[in-house]
Amino acid sequence: MSAAPSENVSSPEAGRSSTTLTRTLVWVGIASASAALTFFLVRASMRRAPTDETSERIQTLIDEANRLLRTLDEKKSGG
Repeated sequence: MSAAPSENVSSPEAGRSSTTLTRTLVWVGIASASAALTFFLVRASMRRAPTDETSERIQTLIDEANRLLRTLDEKKSGG
């Protein structure tokens, strides 16, 4: 008869251990899902919009104008 109480003692411990493991796995799953969602949101927000030809051409013209202005300033100050 002493065998039956020892089995009853280990059964609640096994159930408690199983419940703790299940709870831990659920929280790990929630944390993993949150981390993945955050990663993809940050990645999507940091993605740069593709440049179109018009904006590239405008930037090229601005750079060229700045270069010409510098050259003109150098000639004025040097002459």
